[in-house]
Amino acid sequence: MSTECVTPGRRLGLANELDAGPGTYVRNGMIYASILGTKSTSESLPKPTVQVTRSAKFAIPTIGSHVLARVLRINPRSASVSIMMVDSTPCKDFLGTVRVQDIRATEKDSVRVHTSFRPGDVIRAEVISLGDQRSYYLSTAKDEFGVVFAQSVDGNAMVPVSWEEMQDTKTQCVEKRKCAKTF
Repeated sequence: MSTECVTPGRRLGLANELDAGPGTYVRNGMIYASILGTKSTSESLPKPTVQVTRSAKFAIPTIGSHVLARVLRINPRSASVSIMMVDSTPCKDFLGTVRVQDIRATEKDSVRVHTSFRPGDVIRAEVISLGDQRSYYLSTAKDEFGVVFAQSVDGNAMVPVSWEEMQDTKTQCVEKRKCAKTF
């Protein structure tokens, strides 16, 4: 039995090779995680079963932690996000804010939140402050931070084509984003 931490929407395998178990769903012949937790694959007949279970071990963000977060809403001054993972450990119910001055390290006066993030994007960021009572302050100013997963206006997956643009894989339309540097 193999295990791995996964976030909602993470592709787990092909539906014709695996059976979908609890915490997963099937869409267009692919199995995806529907919850944050640990992926496990159990050998069963006729096909192995993949499932996602919530783990009891959850992390708390600290200053300097690298987080994965989903953008909930944007306004001209900031983006509100829901933190899903701290370093490589799932967490629950933490909110964060990426302020306009924390999006990029250079040209801070020309940064626009709506051209950097969109609701639904998954971003990689760094915790820079414990913030206020409601949320942590996050930064995407370094090259390795920014959007790691996005969907286009049409709902298709997007891939980065430059540090500030992502392209729809089906329609080839290009949208502005602050992309994370891929490793």
